[in-house]
Amino acid sequence: MDVSLVAGIMIPFAGTTLGSAMVFLMRRQISRQIEKLLLGFAAGVMIAASVWSLLIPAIEMASAQGVTAAAAGLLLGIVFLLFLDRMIVRLHSDITESKNMRSNAKNTAMMVFAVTLHNIPEGMAVGVTFAGALLQNAQITMAGAFTLALGIAIQNFPEGAIISMPLRSEGRSRKRAFVYGMLSGIVEPAGAVLTILLAKQIVPILPYFLSFAAGAMIYVVVEELIPESQQDDHTHIGTIGAAVGFVIMMILDVALG
Repeated sequence: MDVSLVAGIMIPFAGTTLGSAMVFLMRRQISRQIEKLLLGFAAGVMIAASVWSLLIPAIEMASAQGVTAAAAGLLLGIVFLLFLDRMIVRLHSDITESKNMRSNAKNTAMMVFAVTLHNIPEGMAVGVTFAGALLQNAQITMAGAFTLALGIAIQNFPEGAIISMPLRSEGRSRKRAFVYGMLSGIVEPAGAVLTILLAKQIVPILPYFLSFAAGAMIYVVVEELIPESQQDDHTHIGTIGAAVGFVIMMILDVALG
């Protein structure tokens, strides 16, 4: 596999790792205002990436099917993440109701598991765009694929910090909190590699894959990032973060895509 391709699919994982490493530099308790800003920024980045890197190429690629194919894939992505969320909630309930499984370690493992599942569509999105670029699809360039990977890495940076910092504040060591945060992103390069290996098989349904990934990312934004950034006081901080994240990712997509 080409070195530049390997570097590209590892970019999102690097974002998660760097974000998790903030546990070594920051205070024991992460500021709520900083957390809101990071959540909002991540939401803005993911919305812009979903539109310019995934949905627009999907619509252009589908030609005659156009918006219909993109809409179908988008809805499938949302339904898929909705199903995953329901399964996670059910599994978490089963764990907490068991008298023998109430330890903090189990709750921590569940949180990391939930975030890891949500990272799968992001890895798939990176894999799909690189696959399209490798197959010389006119709607997807290698620069565009790297831009999406960078955008997801930017989104993963606060995500890694948001995982590791609360774990540290709960009393876990900095090293363990860092490892938990880092491991949550390991599925992204794995999912990207698998998607690239199956590139030729997915060409006919590539528009659906792109819009599916967009739907999954938008679900995470609407269901988790935005509500969390708007809780309690100082909701404008999350809004500002979202605006800045959206503009930065939009500029990157338009300039490099």
